Amino acid sequence: MLTTIVTMSGAMDAMAVEETAYSVVKKDQHFEIRDYAPHVLAETIADGDMGQAGNSSFGVLFRYISGSNQSQTKVAMTAPVSQQPMGEKISMTAPVSQQRVQDKWVVSFAMPASYTLETAPKPTDARVALRQIPARRIASVTYSGLWTEKNYLQHKQELEVWIRKNGLSASGEPVLARYNPPFTPWFLRRNEVLIPISTTH
Repeated sequence: MLTTIVTMSGAMDAMAVEETAYSVVKKDQHFEIRDYAPHVLAETIADGDMGQAGNSSFGVLFRYISGSNQSQTKVAMTAPVSQQPMGEKISMTAPVSQQRVQDKWVVSFAMPASYTLETAPKPTDARVALRQIPARRIASVTYSGLWTEKNYLQHKQELEVWIRKNGLSASGEPVLARYNPPFTPWFLRRNEVLIPISTTH
């Protein structure tokens, strides 16, 4: 479902100079528990199914980092590009309380670590918002393959089972993370499902 578009192909060719910073707390085959540092997201909301939303929103975000902002600053692109169901309400200072609402999706990528919410270029497009994400613990599962909703849902379920088996508790909703340009062969792609988990048991 997450089919490619021309804008996305060109933009992601130079992607992944920097990834969102995290440290690995536990590794179990293709599952991990990670501690992520605070970071700022640039995000937009799109309608449609997972694929339609991913494609239509990417161009909006790419124009923002290409200089379509108040200071006309070009921002280095980071990995991953993330996508999740939209919440009823988006807070600028706390994680989204996500819930699927009328086929709307939040698509985002992390700003380079050098930026704070105060120093990040201010969007000129009202569809782009900046949001501060606090430090948090994440359970992840890494997999290759196509960017389909079926593939995502399968690995989301595997991660949810792993979380329960390890006596952990989810504290947020799943996020699909994509790390590679769309022309990367499906068997070489790095995809992840990320689920925030509680740090207290």
